[in-house]
Order: sequence, then C-alpha cells, then structure tokens
Amino acid sequence: MTLAVVTGANSGIGQQIATGLAGRGLDVVLVARDRGRLDAARRHIAGLAPGIDVRVEAVDLADLDETRDLAGRLAALDPSIVVSNAAVIAPLDDRTPAGLHRSLATNHLAPYLLLRTLAERPSPRPRRFVVVGGSPGGLRRVPVDLDDLNAETGRGLGWPPSVRPFAAYGRTKNMNAMFVYGLARRLDGTATTVNGAHPGIISGGRLNRHDRGTLRVFGSMLGRFAPGTETGADTPLWLATAPEADGVSGRFYVRRRAVPTAAHTTDPDRVERLWRESARLVGLTS
Repeated sequence: MTLAVVTGANSGIGQQIATGLAGRGLDVVLVARDRGRLDAARRHIAGLAPGIDVRVEAVDLADLDETRDLAGRLAALDPSIVVSNAAVIAPLDDRTPAGLHRSLATNHLAPYLLLRTLAERPSPRPRRFVVVGGSPGGLRRVPVDLDDLNAETGRGLGWPPSVRPFAAYGRTKNMNAMFVYGLARRLDGTATTVNGAHPGIISGGRLNRHDRGTLRVFGSMLGRFAPGTETGADTPLWLATAPEADGVSGRFYVRRRAVPTAAHTTDPDRVERLWRESARLVGLTS
C-alpha cells in the first residue's frame, strides 16, 4: 500500500488533503502538534475510508529536534507522497526555545529539514513532494531578507505593527518556493519530484488564529467571501496524485496551472544562499 504524509493535517486544508489521499486508497500519516485534534481527524478520515491505515504523529514542527526525529521515523517508512502544509502566522515576539521565530521554524525550516532528510535517503520507488506555498502575485512585494531570516530587525515588514506578522509569514512562503527550486535542482535525474502549490485564500482553517488589530479585521473580511477547504486542497492533492504530474518537478502551481514566481525567488544565487543559511540553522551541511 502506498503511504502518504501530510503535515498540518488536523484541520483545514491539511485535513482535506489527507481525506482526499485516503479516499484514493493511500494509507496516511497525519502530522500536527495538537494530539486531541489529530485523533479527531484520524477518526473522521478513517470513518470515510474504511480499511485505510490512518496514523498520527503529534509533533511540534517549530521544534527542530522533534522534526528531526520525525524525519527519521518517516524515512524508515519510505512514504511515496509527502505534502508539507503546516503553517502559522506568529507574532514577531513568538520565539521557540532555540530563539527562532515560530513562523520561520514551522513554515520553512521544518519542511526544509523534513523533505531534505527524506530526499537524501534512497528509495526504490517514485516519490512526490508537494510544498503548500503562498500567492505568487501577492508575495512579489515581500522578498526574503536573506540578512534577517529570523525577523529580528523588523526591517521592511511594513506598518501598522499588527500587519508585520503577516509580512513575515509572506516571506516564509517565498522561502517555500525558493526551497522547491533548490531541492528540485538537487533531485534532477532521480525519481523524486518536488513542486509548490498555492491553495488560494480559503476559509475554514486555523492559520489566522493569532491575528490582531488591522490584520484580524482584514482576515475576517476576506474569510466571508473565501471558498472552503475542499477548494484549497484541490491543487496540492492534484499534484500529489495526478498522472499528468508524473515526472514534473521544480514548478509552482495555482489552480492546477504552472505559473512563474517572482524573480527574487528564482535567482540562483539567492536560492543557494537561502539553502546554505537554512542548512546552518537546522544543523546540516549545505
């Protein structure tokens, strides 16, 4: 039986993706921090897909030690599909015990560590990695500050202060695209592919639970008109399973169509510098 892994799978888009994978006959590992929500998601998915093995991994992806241990356990299982979906918009003063901004650790460093660890373990079967990113158009104005990955200076994050966590989040979503390109280059010629996907602005998730002030009002207004999680899960799920995506790697998709991302995300020197800095932060060689 083919095994799939979905992070951020206890609610929202992640749970919808996991449900879709189980409905296609894949065993699924659900990864998220909250054990109670994970168990509820497992029961829900198992009820919809009898006979499918649905497992849970209660891991705080902002904790790189926990993520490293998770990567080791998953590598032993050799999953064929991994969807990196977990993300958070964290206040700028929300720091992990290691001193990392929670958005940076959860949204970028965790998938970097997890997918790179899996990619470096040889597999006899084709594998698909999918990284859920952000809007290529909307993120053109928030290039990654390679001198301040950890958002310690607040430089360039905008005004009023309540929107700065969203700008920092946007930078991590640009990091996702850059990571896809860097990893795809290293996987060229192998049977493992990696692509990015923007799910769109959707309602029904918990991404905005820390929003305050202007950002909270803005998010509430958008949520009134946004489609639900099934729409948001469509493109990542398609990339993970569709025959049309066989052998396709190093691209970014919106509504199942490959689209360009900003020049600052594709510049080879910037992509490689982010790779090196990320390796240093997670304790790997570049």
